[in-house]
Amino acid sequence: MASMKRGDTTRVESLRLILSEVRNVAIAKYGRDAEAKVSDPDTVSAVKKLAKRHRESIEAFEKGGRSDLVAKEKAQLSVVESYLPQELPDSEIRKIIGPILQTGETNFGVLMRQVMAAIAGKADGGRVSAILKEMLVKK
Repeated sequence: MASMKRGDTTRVESLRLILSEVRNVAIAKYGRDAEAKVSDPDTVSAVKKLAKRHRESIEAFEKGGRSDLVAKEKAQLSVVESYLPQELPDSEIRKIIGPILQTGETNFGVLMRQVMAAIAGKADGGRVSAILKEMLVKK
């Protein structure tokens, strides 16, 4: 309500997008019981999907030379990201990866699954993948 009263249209639009995405994810997962069964992990997952979609849109608009739309998407992404939990820093990701690399496994896919299971959604898969590749090269 406060954003509406202030006339902060970017924030209002972003919040509406978040609510819509959460509802859509809940309906897809739970059907008619969506409102009763939606959980915090479902909500975080929906907000992450929305943030990813904004990043992809920014990239596409930059390629198309649409700076006006890039600015709008970046502003909305900023609002959406403010509702996401803080991600692990690279140093923490490296600490998690270290013991997993000690197992002797060399298959990247197997390692990535183990690392992502240990990280449990606390970091973006792309970042984790880049760090894992870097650590494998140094090994």
